[in-house]
Amino acid sequence: MAVNCPVCQTQVMAGDAYCEACGHALTSPSCTACGAPAVDAEGYCEHCGLRQPTVRDHAELELDGGAAGVTDKGLRRARNEDAMALLPAGRADGATPPPADGTESAAPSAIDGSESAAPQAADGSEIATLPSAALEEGATVRVPPAGSIVTVVCDGVGSSPRADEASAAAVEAAAAALARGLPHEEAFALAGQAVVKLAESVDSAPACTYVAAVAEPGRVTLCWAGDTRAYWLPGGALLTEDDAAPTGEITAWLGADYADVVPRVRTFVPPAPGLLLVCSDGLWRYLEGYRFPTSGTPLEQAREMLRHALDSGGQDNVTIVLIPLGGSHG
Repeated sequence: MAVNCPVCQTQVMAGDAYCEACGHALTSPSCTACGAPAVDAEGYCEHCGLRQPTVRDHAELELDGGAAGVTDKGLRRARNEDAMALLPAGRADGATPPPADGTESAAPSAIDGSESAAPQAADGSEIATLPSAALEEGATVRVPPAGSIVTVVCDGVGSSPRADEASAAAVEAAAAALARGLPHEEAFALAGQAVVKLAESVDSAPACTYVAAVAEPGRVTLCWAGDTRAYWLPGGALLTEDDAAPTGEITAWLGADYADVVPRVRTFVPPAPGLLLVCSDGLWRYLEGYRFPTSGTPLEQAREMLRHALDSGGQDNVTIVLIPLGGSHG
């Protein structure tokens, strides 16, 4: 039986692997919009041009105990260049467990964005800047206490090539290291190495910003470079300080064009039960005057924050992770 090639409309025989006229693979996946078996290796339909949705366009994670994360490509970007990981500490493989609701997981987003003074926690502690630790074989690791949660959120730098690959590589490397008990500085160094390996040259270097947290009973340790942020809820106290110029350009990132970047690390002691919020700028750029949700599970609250970001314009990719500490939250 003869059928038409979905790309050039030349007649081909049913069962043929390729169109002899244009070379299109007739076994290509079908487009979610027009139904033609014409999706190419880059994820675009060669018949109607639509970019196919990917697992990273929207993904959710929820752990036992309530910690949850949501990532979304937003309304204005062609792809999601954010990446997140959320997992219990102590997993030697660093793998991200599947979400409880069956959705796919992404490998494992001054509120006005202006430069501000170093933030202080409610206990008065300030941000400390520490040098990167050298990686040594056989280094002693500290196994976090039972119930500890690791999260890493990276935001691909839009002006760099393959920014989505940079964020995914950094998240995968750092989350695995932190889950094994390595210190933040070493996890950051491993993430940096993973991103550097992606570069074809210094002038063509994938890049991403970075924030990681290990939430233990009674304390949170944070590590970051760039403008991906952490907050403490309720109240919205900013726990990180952007690496950014007064005009908004970031001044620290992971990438081969900044291989010697030094992360900043701090420890925060929660003054009372609350939620740790880790997010990319797809959310925090819309937080001025925003009243954070106070009811529902962390996953429900993360979804509500995502709706707020999309309703506010959704100009960028959005990643939101919420980790409850010290009490019940929905």
